[in-house]
Amino acid sequence: MMRLPRIALRTLGCVCFLLVFAAVVQPAGAQNYPTKPIRMIVPFAPGGGADFIGRPIGQKLTESFGQPIVMDNRGGANGVIGCEAAARATPDGYTLLLGSAGPVTINPALNPKLPYDPARDFVPIALLADVPFSLIVHPAVPAKSVRELISFARSNPGKLTYGSSGTGGAPHLAGELFRDMAKVDVMHVPYRGIGPALTELLGGRIDLLFVSINVVQQHVRAGRLNALATTGDKRAANMPDLVSMAESGLPGFKAGTWYGVLAPTGTPRAIVQQLNAEINRILALPEIKARLATQGIEPAGYTTAQFAEFMKTEQQKWKALVNAAGIKLQ
Repeated sequence: MMRLPRIALRTLGCVCFLLVFAAVVQPAGAQNYPTKPIRMIVPFAPGGGADFIGRPIGQKLTESFGQPIVMDNRGGANGVIGCEAAARATPDGYTLLLGSAGPVTINPALNPKLPYDPARDFVPIALLADVPFSLIVHPAVPAKSVRELISFARSNPGKLTYGSSGTGGAPHLAGELFRDMAKVDVMHVPYRGIGPALTELLGGRIDLLFVSINVVQQHVRAGRLNALATTGDKRAANMPDLVSMAESGLPGFKAGTWYGVLAPTGTPRAIVQQLNAEINRILALPEIKARLATQGIEPAGYTTAQFAEFMKTEQQKWKALVNAAGIKLQ
C-alpha cells in the first residue's frame, strides 16, 4: 500500500477541515431547504387575481422542491388579516406571503395603526407581475379617447362618476390619480368589490371604472363597454391597439396592482436568494408566460433588491396621493 508523504497528509487534512467548516458556517436553513411543506398565505378569498398568478407558481415550486406549497387563503379587511398572520410567523422560510398592492403598499398610507409594517416586518423575495388597469367607460359617455373624456369632464364638473372595489383600494386610488393628473372633478362611488362595480357600469349607473382588462375584455369586444387606455407604462400584449394613459396626454400616469412573494423579516438570506432564483426561473417558463399572457400579464423577474426598490417607490407614491386627496377609511 502506497503511503502519502507527511506534507500531503497535512494538506489533505486542512482541505477536509475547511470543507467541514464551510458546511458548518453555511447560513442556517440554507442546507437541504426545504425539508417540509411550505405555507403560502394569500390575504384574499380564493378565486381572485392572486390565486390566478400564485397557484401555478406554487405548483411549479412544489415540483422543483419536492415539497408541497400549501396555499392558505386568509381573506378579510383588505388583506390585513392574512398579512398580520404572515408577519407573526416564524421566519424560517416555511411561511411566505403572496402580497399585492393593496395590503402592502396602499394600506400603510391609509391606516397608520396597521398591525404590521411592510417595511419592517417583511423581506421581499420576488415580484411576480406588475398588473396595470384599464380605463373603461360606459358607451353613453360621449368620449372615444382619454383626451375627449378629460375635455368632457372639465366642461361638466361633478357630472361623471367612477366606481371602485371600495375606499382605499387600488381602483379607487387609480381614479384619484386620474382626478389629480387630469385636473377633473369626477365623483367616486365605492362598492363592496369590483364585481358589483362592474355590474353598475354595465347598467349605466356609473360612468367609468379602472379595472384589469381581463375582467372586462369580453364586454369590450361585445361593445357593451369602451376601453380608452391602459394604465401601464406600455400597451398590453393581449390588446396592443389599446393606447396607454401616457400616450393619451398624461405622461407618467401608472396605476394598477402587483403580486409578489415576501417572507417574514429574519428569514435566512440564503433561503430568500434560493427562492428568488427558483421563482424567476419559473416565471421564464414558456407555459407560465403563456398562461399569464392570456390575461395581458407579463412576468416581472426582479432581483430582491429591485423588488425592494419597487415597493418603496410604490409606497411613497400612494402615500403622497392619499395625503394630498385627504382620503380616509370610513
